[in-house]
Amino acid sequence: MTDEATAAGSILWRRIDVPGHEAARLVFRDGRRHLLGTAVFAHEGRGCRLDYRIVCDERWRTVSAHVSGWVGGDEVEIEIAHADGRWTMNGAECPQVAGCTDVDLNFSPSTNLLPIRRLGLAVGQEGPAAAAWLRFPSLRLERLDQTYRRLGERAYRYESADGAFQRDIDVDEAGLVTRYPGLWEAESVG
Repeated sequence: MTDEATAAGSILWRRIDVPGHEAARLVFRDGRRHLLGTAVFAHEGRGCRLDYRIVCDERWRTVSAHVSGWVGGDEVEIEIAHADGRWTMNGAECPQVAGCTDVDLNFSPSTNLLPIRRLGLAVGQEGPAAAAWLRFPSLRLERLDQTYRRLGERAYRYESADGAFQRDIDVDEAGLVTRYPGLWEAESVG
């Protein structure tokens, strides 16, 4: 076993809906996928900084997620763990998201990468992705049933809320979102 890491991609996003930016990096290490990032943005007139580290197994299934930082004057420290369809947050069982495969951070476009890579859809195919959704600003885990449809080589249609929310998103070679209409846009991809 080696501790050597291979970078698979990095990105800098600009938020469109509120002032803010986010930088993320995808790294492969010891057979696992590590998605690391920092989001800095405004929420209801308060500055926010949220750092995250998500670990997935070799099949892109979420194993753990850590989110830390602050929202205004409130500290944030969240540990999420997933094994055998069971989820915990800060050590407490989360039955409302039992059976979900992916974690989804409501404040970030980075986690769209996880089902996109895990599903491995061909152009024209679609697939379901049940996510343990860390909703912002409540920072509670909720079940979010999603569907991804691959529209082109680097284009997907994302749907949630039984189709009430839809966005056609573009991704880079690694699967990181480069355009999420109305919410995020890549400023730098590398």
